[in-house]
Amino acid sequence: MFRRVLLMAFGSAPWLGGQVAAGPTPLIAAAASLQPALQEAAALIAAETGIAPRFAYGASANLARQIAQGAPFEMLLAADEISIQKLAEAGQLRDAGHVFAVGRLALFAVRGSALDPAAGLEALRPLLAAGRVQRFAIANPEIAPYGRAAEEALRRLGLWEALRPRLVFGENIAQAAQFAMMEGATGGLIALSLVLSPALKARGDFSLVPDVLHGPLRHRLALTKPASDAAVRVQAWLLSPPAAAVFARHGLEAP
Repeated sequence: MFRRVLLMAFGSAPWLGGQVAAGPTPLIAAAASLQPALQEAAALIAAETGIAPRFAYGASANLARQIAQGAPFEMLLAADEISIQKLAEAGQLRDAGHVFAVGRLALFAVRGSALDPAAGLEALRPLLAAGRVQRFAIANPEIAPYGRAAEEALRRLGLWEALRPRLVFGENIAQAAQFAMMEGATGGLIALSLVLSPALKARGDFSLVPDVLHGPLRHRLALTKPASDAAVRVQAWLLSPPAAAVFARHGLEAP
Protein backbone atom coordinates (compact mmCIF):
# COMPACT_ATOMS: atom_id res chain seq x y z
CA MET A 1 0.00 0.00 0.00
CA PHE A 2 2.78 2.40 0.90
CA ARG A 3 5.30 1.48 -1.81
CA ARG A 4 4.17 4.45 -3.89
CA VAL A 5 4.64 6.80 -0.95
CA LEU A 6 8.18 5.60 -0.35
CA LEU A 7 9.14 5.74 -4.00
CA MET A 8 7.92 9.34 -4.13
CA ALA A 9 9.97 10.37 -1.10
CA PHE A 10 12.26 13.24 -2.02
CA GLY A 11 15.85 12.57 -1.07
CA SER A 12 15.00 8.96 -0.29
CA ALA A 13 18.66 7.99 -0.79
CA PRO A 14 20.55 10.08 1.81
CA TRP A 15 23.60 11.46 0.03
CA LEU A 16 26.12 13.57 1.90
CA GLY A 17 28.94 15.24 0.05
CA GLY A 18 28.79 12.59 -2.67
CA GLN A 19 28.91 9.75 -0.11
CA VAL A 20 26.04 7.70 1.28
CA ALA A 21 25.31 8.85 4.84
CA ALA A 22 26.39 6.34 7.46
CA GLY A 23 24.18 7.68 10.27
CA PRO A 24 20.50 7.16 11.03
CA THR A 25 18.02 8.13 8.33
CA PRO A 26 14.55 8.63 9.83
CA LEU A 27 11.69 8.88 7.35
CA ILE A 28 9.65 12.05 7.85
CA ALA A 29 6.41 13.15 6.21
CA ALA A 30 6.27 16.86 5.37
CA ALA A 31 3.84 19.27 3.75
CA ALA A 32 4.87 20.13 0.19
CA SER A 33 5.16 23.82 1.07
CA LEU A 34 8.14 22.96 3.29
CA GLN A 35 10.33 21.38 0.62
CA PRO A 36 12.65 24.36 -0.10
CA ALA A 37 13.21 25.03 3.61
CA LEU A 38 13.76 21.39 4.48
CA GLN A 39 16.24 20.89 1.67
CA GLU A 40 18.39 23.55 3.33
CA ALA A 41 17.67 22.25 6.82
CA ALA A 42 18.57 18.65 5.96
CA ALA A 43 22.17 19.58 5.18
CA LEU A 44 22.49 21.47 8.49
CA ILE A 45 20.91 18.62 10.45
CA ALA A 46 23.33 16.14 8.91
CA ALA A 47 26.34 18.37 9.58
CA GLU A 48 25.39 19.07 13.20
CA THR A 49 23.95 15.72 14.30
CA GLY A 50 25.16 13.08 11.84
CA ILE A 51 21.52 12.23 11.12
CA ALA A 52 20.33 12.35 7.50
CA PRO A 53 16.53 12.61 7.57
CA ARG A 54 14.57 11.53 4.49
CA PHE A 55 11.52 13.63 3.64
CA ALA A 56 8.42 12.53 1.76
CA TYR A 57 6.29 15.48 0.63
CA GLY A 58 2.57 15.74 0.01
CA ALA A 59 -0.68 17.34 1.13
CA SER A 60 -0.98 17.41 4.92
CA ALA A 61 -4.27 15.50 5.08
CA ASN A 62 -2.99 12.80 2.72
CA LEU A 63 0.16 12.30 4.78
CA ALA A 64 -1.86 12.14 7.99
CA ARG A 65 -4.14 9.52 6.46
CA GLN A 66 -1.13 7.44 5.41
CA ILE A 67 0.22 7.56 8.97
CA ALA A 68 -3.17 6.49 10.31
CA GLN A 69 -3.05 3.55 7.90
CA GLY A 70 0.38 2.45 9.07
CA ALA A 71 2.88 4.25 6.84
CA PRO A 72 6.33 4.05 8.52
CA PHE A 73 6.85 7.78 9.06
CA GLU A 74 8.52 8.84 12.31
CA MET A 75 7.32 12.44 12.24
CA LEU A 76 4.77 14.61 10.48
CA LEU A 77 5.40 18.25 9.62
CA ALA A 78 1.98 19.54 8.63
CA ALA A 79 0.99 22.89 7.14
CA ASP A 80 -1.94 23.00 9.54
CA GLU A 81 -2.85 21.93 13.06
CA ILE A 82 -5.94 19.81 12.46
CA SER A 83 -3.96 17.04 10.73
CA ILE A 84 -1.81 16.63 13.85
CA GLN A 85 -4.75 16.98 16.23
CA LYS A 86 -6.71 14.18 14.55
CA LEU A 87 -3.74 11.81 14.69
CA ALA A 88 -3.09 12.70 18.34
CA GLU A 89 -6.72 12.03 19.24
CA ALA A 90 -6.49 8.67 17.49
CA GLY A 91 -3.43 7.71 19.54
CA GLN A 92 -1.04 7.69 16.58
CA LEU A 93 1.37 10.29 18.01
CA ARG A 94 3.51 10.66 21.10
CA ASP A 95 1.85 13.98 21.91
CA ALA A 96 0.02 16.90 20.31
CA GLY A 97 3.29 18.27 18.93
CA HIS A 98 4.48 21.84 18.49
CA VAL A 99 3.74 24.79 16.23
CA PHE A 100 7.02 25.57 14.50
CA ALA A 101 6.16 28.11 11.78
CA VAL A 102 3.38 30.19 10.25
CA GLY A 103 2.99 30.28 6.47
CA ARG A 104 1.69 32.97 4.14
CA LEU A 105 -0.41 32.70 1.01
CA ALA A 106 0.78 34.53 -2.12
CA LEU A 107 -0.83 35.53 -5.39
CA PHE A 108 1.49 34.46 -8.21
CA ALA A 109 1.49 34.95 -11.98
CA VAL A 110 4.12 34.33 -14.64
CA ARG A 111 5.43 37.43 -16.36
CA GLY A 112 3.31 38.28 -19.37
CA SER A 113 0.09 37.10 -17.73
CA ALA A 114 -2.96 39.34 -17.85
CA LEU A 115 -2.89 39.29 -14.04
CA ASP A 116 -0.65 41.74 -12.20
CA PRO A 117 -0.10 40.28 -8.72
CA ALA A 118 0.80 43.73 -7.38
CA ALA A 119 -2.84 44.72 -7.87
CA GLY A 120 -3.97 41.97 -5.50
CA LEU A 121 -6.83 39.51 -5.72
CA GLU A 122 -9.26 42.26 -6.70
CA ALA A 123 -7.45 42.36 -10.06
CA LEU A 124 -9.18 39.08 -10.86
CA ARG A 125 -12.61 40.71 -10.85
CA PRO A 126 -12.31 42.75 -14.10
CA LEU A 127 -10.40 39.91 -15.77
CA LEU A 128 -13.21 37.49 -14.96
CA ALA A 129 -15.80 39.94 -16.23
CA ALA A 130 -13.88 40.30 -19.49
CA GLY A 131 -13.45 36.52 -19.88
CA ARG A 132 -9.66 36.81 -19.61
CA VAL A 133 -9.10 34.15 -16.94
CA GLN A 134 -8.47 30.78 -18.56
CA ARG A 135 -7.06 28.70 -15.69
CA PHE A 136 -6.22 29.62 -12.12
CA ALA A 137 -4.37 27.22 -9.82
CA ILE A 138 -4.89 26.41 -6.16
CA ALA A 139 -4.25 23.31 -4.08
CA ASN A 140 -7.14 20.97 -3.37
CA PRO A 141 -8.97 22.56 -0.41
CA GLU A 142 -10.14 19.16 0.83
CA ILE A 143 -6.65 17.94 1.65
CA ALA A 144 -4.22 20.90 1.46
CA PRO A 145 -4.17 23.73 4.04
CA TYR A 146 -3.03 26.31 1.49
CA GLY A 147 -5.92 25.25 -0.73
CA ARG A 148 -8.35 25.83 2.14
CA ALA A 149 -6.84 29.25 2.75
CA ALA A 150 -7.14 30.08 -0.95
CA GLU A 151 -10.81 29.11 -1.05
CA GLU A 152 -11.51 31.10 2.10
CA ALA A 153 -9.84 34.24 0.71
CA LEU A 154 -11.66 33.97 -2.60
CA ARG A 155 -15.01 33.45 -0.87
CA ARG A 156 -14.50 36.43 1.41
CA LEU A 157 -13.92 38.63 -1.62
CA GLY A 158 -16.90 37.19 -3.47
CA LEU A 159 -14.72 35.76 -6.23
CA TRP A 160 -15.15 32.04 -5.61
CA GLU A 161 -18.28 31.32 -7.63
CA ALA A 162 -17.11 33.24 -10.71
CA LEU A 163 -13.64 31.72 -10.56
CA ARG A 164 -14.71 28.16 -9.67
CA PRO A 165 -15.20 26.89 -13.28
CA ARG A 166 -11.68 28.05 -14.16
CA LEU A 167 -9.89 26.55 -11.19
CA VAL A 168 -7.33 23.78 -11.56
CA PHE A 169 -6.58 21.91 -8.35
CA GLY A 170 -3.16 20.61 -7.40
CA GLU A 171 -2.95 17.44 -5.33
CA ASN A 172 -0.72 19.53 -3.05
CA ILE A 173 0.58 23.09 -3.08
CA ALA A 174 3.75 22.16 -5.01
CA GLN A 175 1.64 20.75 -7.84
CA ALA A 176 -0.54 23.85 -7.75
CA ALA A 177 2.60 25.92 -8.23
CA GLN A 178 3.45 23.86 -11.30
CA PHE A 179 -0.06 24.41 -12.68
CA ALA A 180 0.25 28.16 -12.09
CA MET A 181 3.31 28.24 -14.38
CA MET A 182 1.74 26.24 -17.21
CA GLU A 183 0.98 27.84 -20.54
CA GLY A 184 -2.46 29.41 -20.48
CA ALA A 185 -2.62 29.78 -16.71
CA THR A 186 -3.55 33.24 -15.46
CA GLY A 187 -1.90 32.60 -12.10
CA GLY A 188 -2.51 30.91 -8.79
CA LEU A 189 -2.59 31.13 -5.03
CA ILE A 190 0.63 29.53 -3.80
CA ALA A 191 2.60 29.19 -0.56
CA LEU A 192 5.07 32.03 -0.11
CA SER A 193 7.71 29.42 0.74
CA LEU A 194 7.42 28.06 -2.80
CA VAL A 195 7.05 31.42 -4.54
CA LEU A 196 10.42 32.42 -3.08
CA SER A 197 12.14 29.41 -4.68
CA PRO A 198 14.49 30.21 -7.58
CA ALA A 199 12.30 28.39 -10.14
CA LEU A 200 9.25 30.54 -9.45
CA LYS A 201 11.10 33.80 -8.81
CA ALA A 202 12.77 33.48 -12.20
CA ARG A 203 9.46 33.17 -14.04
CA GLY A 204 6.93 35.30 -12.25
CA ASP A 205 5.90 37.91 -9.71
CA PHE A 206 3.84 37.71 -6.54
CA SER A 207 2.16 39.64 -3.79
CA LEU A 208 1.12 38.53 -0.32
CA VAL A 209 -2.55 37.83 0.28
CA PRO A 210 -3.68 39.78 3.36
CA ASP A 211 -3.82 37.27 6.19
CA VAL A 212 -7.12 38.75 7.40
CA LEU A 213 -8.75 37.01 4.41
CA HIS A 214 -8.15 33.50 5.73
CA GLY A 215 -7.38 31.59 8.88
CA PRO A 216 -3.77 31.36 10.07
CA LEU A 217 -1.52 28.80 8.38
CA ARG A 218 0.00 27.46 11.58
CA HIS A 219 2.42 24.61 10.82
CA ARG A 220 2.60 21.92 13.50
CA LEU A 221 4.94 18.94 13.82
CA ALA A 222 4.76 15.82 15.96
CA LEU A 223 6.48 12.49 16.42
CA THR A 224 4.66 9.26 15.67
CA LYS A 225 4.51 6.50 18.26
CA PRO A 226 7.34 4.41 16.67
CA ALA A 227 9.71 7.40 16.34
CA SER A 228 13.38 6.58 16.89
CA ASP A 229 15.89 8.48 19.00
CA ALA A 230 17.22 9.93 15.75
CA ALA A 231 13.78 11.36 14.93
CA VAL A 232 13.59 12.87 18.42
CA ARG A 233 16.90 14.63 17.79
CA VAL A 234 15.66 15.89 14.42
CA GLN A 235 12.55 17.28 16.10
CA ALA A 236 14.71 19.08 18.65
CA TRP A 237 16.70 20.68 15.84
CA LEU A 238 13.57 21.71 13.95
CA LEU A 239 12.37 23.55 17.07
CA SER A 240 15.69 25.33 17.59
CA PRO A 241 16.66 28.94 16.74
CA PRO A 242 18.84 27.82 13.77
CA ALA A 243 15.80 26.07 12.31
CA ALA A 244 13.65 29.18 12.83
CA ALA A 245 16.25 31.16 10.86
CA VAL A 246 16.08 28.66 7.99
CA PHE A 247 12.29 28.77 7.93
CA ALA A 248 12.34 32.58 7.99
CA ARG A 249 14.60 32.67 4.93
CA HIS A 250 11.89 30.72 3.11
CA GLY A 251 8.98 32.92 4.10
CA LEU A 252 7.84 30.89 7.12
CA GLU A 253 7.40 33.13 10.13
CA ALA A 254 8.15 32.18 13.71
CA PRO A 255 5.00 31.18 15.65
